[in-house]
Amino acid sequence: MAKNKRQAYAVSSKAGEQTSAESWGTGRAVARIPRVNGSGTHRAGQAAFGNMCRGGRMFAPTKTWRKWHIKTNLNQKRYATASALAASALPSLVMARGHRVEKIEEVPLVVADATEKFTKTKEAVALLKSLEAYADVVKVSNSRKIRAGKGKLRNRRHRQRRGPLVIYNEDNGIVKAFRNLPGVEVVNVRRLNLLQLAPGGHLGRFIIWTQGAFQLLDDIYGTYEKPSALKKNYVLPDNIMTNPDVTRLINSQEIQSVVRAAGPKTVKRPFTQKKNPLRNQGVMNRLNPYAQVLRRAEIVAQQKREAGKVTKAQPAAKKGANTAASKKYLETLHSA
Repeated sequence: MAKNKRQAYAVSSKAGEQTSAESWGTGRAVARIPRVNGSGTHRAGQAAFGNMCRGGRMFAPTKTWRKWHIKTNLNQKRYATASALAASALPSLVMARGHRVEKIEEVPLVVADATEKFTKTKEAVALLKSLEAYADVVKVSNSRKIRAGKGKLRNRRHRQRRGPLVIYNEDNGIVKAFRNLPGVEVVNVRRLNLLQLAPGGHLGRFIIWTQGAFQLLDDIYGTYEKPSALKKNYVLPDNIMTNPDVTRLINSQEIQSVVRAAGPKTVKRPFTQKKNPLRNQGVMNRLNPYAQVLRRAEIVAQQKREAGKVTKAQPAAKKGANTAASKKYLETLHSA
């Protein structure tokens, strides 16, 4: 939603290209970037048009047809506003946002309808001091600093914190009474703005209600029994869980009766020991159950090879015996 106030901006479509330049082409030992025509001046021959050139256009010049605004569903904004209002009633969230509400009697803070008739700032200051809420205004006044960056030159010279938000029912002068206090904002209860209820997306804005505005909330946003009377097709969001305390739910009798009892405690090893499956057969079998079959097949094949060697060795020994007998026979013949 904060982006919907942006104003379109862009550079001129002619910026950086309002010169006569043409590339010199190849063969002149210079880059082929377009160069300014003419002679007799420093500008002649200088590169032009490119985003890397002095006096050239920027890369991807900004255009005014950028998507500046973001559409948000109506009921989605209504639910967000209701959530922001609910968060403003929690002191912890209000204090976490940085508001000085330590001495406030109660949150949400509701004042009488006579406040709507205030027309002087001194009356508003006296009211805030009596409610112990003026410390939040002092905090805003002390936080006023000069903005960093170019914004200080563009009518955004100072930045400061947010103070109380005053919500009224009828303007009988209350706007003029509070509008000059630093950080204090005034808004009608029928025109609540999410950017004021949760600045920067942070829930817990310190709100000062008038009695009439506070009583009108039931008609604007409805209740859990009836829908809204002023907003069409809107029903106050209800909690999905009636009891968000998860610890209490888990320890309840209804859940514990069907939950399995806790087992014995096991001490988990602080580290995982890495084992090489090529060396550890157990790890290899877990990774590849078929590895055991392959290993057994390899052993059987080895046994068959060894048995074949023994079978081949026996005929070789018999052949050697015949050779010895033949030599002895020849020696007998020669001796005769």
